[in-house]
Amino acid sequence: MTDSYGDNPPLSYNKYLRVADLIGLQDCLSDPKHHDELLFITIHQAYELWFKQILHEIDAAIVMMNDDRLAAAARTMRRVVEIEKLLVTQIHILETMTPINFLGFRDQLNPASGFQSMQFREIEFASGLKHEQLLHEFRADELAHTRLRKRFMEASLSDAFFAALRKRGLDAPLDEERAKGYDQRTRAVLELLTHFEERYEEFQLAEALLEHDEYFSLWRSHHVKMVERMVGTKRGTGGSEGVGYLRTTLDKKFFPELWEARTYLDTKHGASGCPFAKG
Repeated sequence: MTDSYGDNPPLSYNKYLRVADLIGLQDCLSDPKHHDELLFITIHQAYELWFKQILHEIDAAIVMMNDDRLAAAARTMRRVVEIEKLLVTQIHILETMTPINFLGFRDQLNPASGFQSMQFREIEFASGLKHEQLLHEFRADELAHTRLRKRFMEASLSDAFFAALRKRGLDAPLDEERAKGYDQRTRAVLELLTHFEERYEEFQLAEALLEHDEYFSLWRSHHVKMVERMVGTKRGTGGSEGVGYLRTTLDKKFFPELWEARTYLDTKHGASGCPFAKG
């Protein structure tokens, strides 16, 4: 007996989301299968899906900034921040594993490592934290190397933000002039902080970018503590120094000028105007 739809059944939830494919992607390697390995795989696959969404939003925000749509770009970056808040919380689900249970399947992960997350590195590059050495680290992975090379060559969130400020009359040098123009870019941010009502769209975008930087850094911090809680100071599965290496990443910033400007903020700038304003 055939149904009334013949060869064209209506779209269903499971078909649209490809649920059968999705729930078939968690292949445990432990033998016999370890109960907690499914959790480990699910958490990390969820991370990669959210990383994909973050990159989608970052790319959109860059286009919006290029089009001088700063309010729209700020709203888009707020979505990124909300995702990152979720990612911070998600780390602690892994802490429901006991250390001995994690060790029960950890050896099966060698030599794979979170260090190899292509999309995590793409977020860093797309945000403005670019390391040419990382391209060398991914040389054996053609897909990852190609994508990271593209991100390395493209304008980042930081580039787009300061280009948008230049369009709006602020002295914010190009990235290649950063070594000598760092102070000017910091002063441009100081102008936004001092006159946030007159520069409201620029200020809101700067705040959204700062929160992106902050919550990505919080993710790093919580991740370090989770790893230390699970394995102490053991070496990473990919051969890295483990917690020792992760700690060296905690001070990385996408937008150092946004943080540096706070140091120079002074209420005396308010009434008479910011002395660093262009013009």
